[in-house]
Amino acid sequence: MFHLLLTSCQTRSELDNLSNNPINSKQVQSRPLVHKIHELPTAKVHTLLIPSESNFKIDVAVSETLKTVEDFAQETEAIAVLNGGFFDPVNSQTTSYVIKEGEAIADPSNNPRLMDNPQLEPYLKQILNRSEFRRYQCNELTRYAITYHQEPVPENCQLTESIGGGPQLLPNLSAEEEAFFESVNGQVTRDPLGLERANARTAIAITSSGDVLWIMVEQTSPSTGLSLLKLREFLESLDVTSAMNLDGGSSSSFFYQGDSFYGKQSTDGNVIKRPIKSVLFIVKPVQ
Repeated sequence: MFHLLLTSCQTRSELDNLSNNPINSKQVQSRPLVHKIHELPTAKVHTLLIPSESNFKIDVAVSETLKTVEDFAQETEAIAVLNGGFFDPVNSQTTSYVIKEGEAIADPSNNPRLMDNPQLEPYLKQILNRSEFRRYQCNELTRYAITYHQEPVPENCQLTESIGGGPQLLPNLSAEEEAFFESVNGQVTRDPLGLERANARTAIAITSSGDVLWIMVEQTSPSTGLSLLKLREFLESLDVTSAMNLDGGSSSSFFYQGDSFYGKQSTDGNVIKRPIKSVLFIVKPVQ
């Protein structure tokens, strides 16, 4: 889904935002991935924990055409896939940055429906500096962070992969700063993501121990799910220190070990399998 994004001020240094437990894949005894399903009153929440003490690599992929998580899984031979950044369903072009092996493979500044839209022109500077999940290689160590696209890379580190989304959910909710929410004289004038509306959701987070957590919120009926505020509360209960929203609603989808899960239901209760533009994925580590 295509949403307008504005940035908030960065209140912590990039070094503060790095995962607390860097990973040296040559030295760790790899822990397994952990998939859990949390049954909540209005949603079924899938979480996949990628332990800091593991040699699983979180990678990213982008398709020229829109594809399902099953399509991405088949092409990459992945054991896990999560839908990623925002895109424009009209022209199938990205509105989120994606970087792979240090190179941009999805660039919203190349999307004419974004860059040439007079209604969005006043906000382009902010749109092109949205939130993203990053993977760094810092000498022998792998580290993760959630920050903004134009935030400098920490010294002695290389940015290897990133995928954009927003807003940030933790440690602070940046919905108002990123123009996901606006009110004038007490009247809501902007709320494209539905800050308090139940919906299917997707997010990515980092825990206090440095583990990475994938989250996909599955509706149990067409009007259920989680609002962004409720999703934030749920993540706080899981010892999450930083978290970021990804494309949600009908884009919410998750693949794990041969099974596919979709978040959104149509009004008649059928699952919506919407093709998407970008994903995060994990393959079996090389032994």
